[in-house]
Amino acid sequence: MNSQSAQDQAAISSGWHLMQTTNMKGQKADSHADDEDVIRYRAPALEKGLDILELLVAEPHPLTVSVIAQKLNRSTGELFRMIQVLDRRGFVEQAPESGGYRLSGRLFSLGMVQPAVKTLIEVCLPHMRQLSLNIGQSCHLVLHSVGQIVVVARMESSELIGFSVRIGYRRPLTHALSGALLYAFQPEVVRRRWEEHLRPRPGKEELAEFRAKSDRIRKKGYGQQASEFVPGVTDISAPILRDNIAAAALTVPFLESTSPVRSLKESIEYLVRTADEISGSLLGSDQRA
Repeated sequence: MNSQSAQDQAAISSGWHLMQTTNMKGQKADSHADDEDVIRYRAPALEKGLDILELLVAEPHPLTVSVIAQKLNRSTGELFRMIQVLDRRGFVEQAPESGGYRLSGRLFSLGMVQPAVKTLIEVCLPHMRQLSLNIGQSCHLVLHSVGQIVVVARMESSELIGFSVRIGYRRPLTHALSGALLYAFQPEVVRRRWEEHLRPRPGKEELAEFRAKSDRIRKKGYGQQASEFVPGVTDISAPILRDNIAAAALTVPFLESTSPVRSLKESIEYLVRTADEISGSLLGSDQRA
């Protein structure tokens, strides 16, 4: 018997012994079966890589290797190679201005290949183009992504001057009107699951205010608020629904001007009507929770 065969035989024998021992332990062994599986199938290197990606998703600015290690409570040495591999595979990139690392667009691009997302965008784009022409403003489509909002499609304004948000833009769910709107039109069980992914974790008062804001939006049917970042812009957002659950948020950053194509009130009416038309066009497979 060669060395490899001997190792295989030893592994089989060891596995058989483990199975026999487990069976003899009866109910006690059954109660710990899940824990044993978790331990048996751990992949430390993969877990480190996923920890890095999850951290960078929640960070608005690039992070150096040392800062990443500090935030993950790990040594720089054990994360350095992980970051180099993620960089080589195109999942992260180094910011030239700071030398820190940030997510690239690769994860976003992979997610966009999903059939449900592709179908949703394909359905929305013609309606978004017509909405932009009707109101003379840009618009964009927003989805939920692990406690954040992410812009997955946009349509530029047909006017000479406009304001638009880039595709791939992310913000914490609680820091965006479209996030409150997406949350507003979800079942309670989905709301609680989304809350678990919020980073940074909101305090009790902040979370209560966010819930109350979302409830007001649900009652009203759409969201409206002055932009927290750009003076002269009013964000308006309406849900794209399937069975009364928000699959996406259609949002317009309404830019005030001296000669608008439509007033803010008229633009809201067009936005809500467009979102309703898209909702009527969606298939069940387009829903995204």
